[in-house]
Amino acid sequence: WDCATAWLTVWRATASSSQPAVLRATVPHGRMRAFTAVAVFVAAVCVVHPASGLYFHIQEAETKCFIEEVPDETMIVGTYKTQAQNPDGTYMASSPGFGIHVEITDPNDDLIMSKDYEAEGRFAFTSHEPGEHTICMHTNSSRWFGGRTLRVHLGLEIGEHANDYETIAKKEKLNALETRLYQLVSQVKDISNEQSYQRHREATFREISVSTNNRVVYWSLIQGAILILTAFWQVRHLRGFFEAKKIV
Repeated sequence: WDCATAWLTVWRATASSSQPAVLRATVPHGRMRAFTAVAVFVAAVCVVHPASGLYFHIQEAETKCFIEEVPDETMIVGTYKTQAQNPDGTYMASSPGFGIHVEITDPNDDLIMSKDYEAEGRFAFTSHEPGEHTICMHTNSSRWFGGRTLRVHLGLEIGEHANDYETIAKKEKLNALETRLYQLVSQVKDISNEQSYQRHREATFREISVSTNNRVVYWSLIQGAILILTAFWQVRHLRGFFEAKKIV
């Protein structure tokens, strides 16, 4: 039961209470307010939580890539688990003998990380450039033909959601209040990074818009100049033709 299903269910329930005036009079006002509150809560949960989980199938020697758009100085933690396919089409609980190679590049196509991992584990990296980061995964098997199919479960946690606050509290010897303050500071830092990234995107979009507008203006001027030169050449050619024929 994912976010889309939850939102659709609440929307239908709210829509059933939002009938014309004659029918709406029979629906209690408190019920409509409750539907509205639940809808807002579901939307907030679906939009705010910056985590993603999925699974995909991959053949040996095949590479799958994903693009994650994040601000700079943001930690991304990925957890994964591989399951090898049995001959009957089912999948094993684990994949002994298999491993995953993870390769991550930044928006400038510079390599951030390239490392081999076990069949199940986690990887982490910190972005140093804002924009689209590419995460590529493939098995570390050397067989090119007749390979098995693997199911890879992948989850990504971004920003302060990637922090393990229990481990941090034990390591730094923080009490509950200090841990909560640490979490709030991390959330504020994430918001600041996101705002900086949005300003960076806005500046980039403005530069593209200005460049496109200048090109349109220059192209219009070039077109006008070509039309004027063409008209001048046509008039001169016709004038010479009439003078040659002694019409003018």
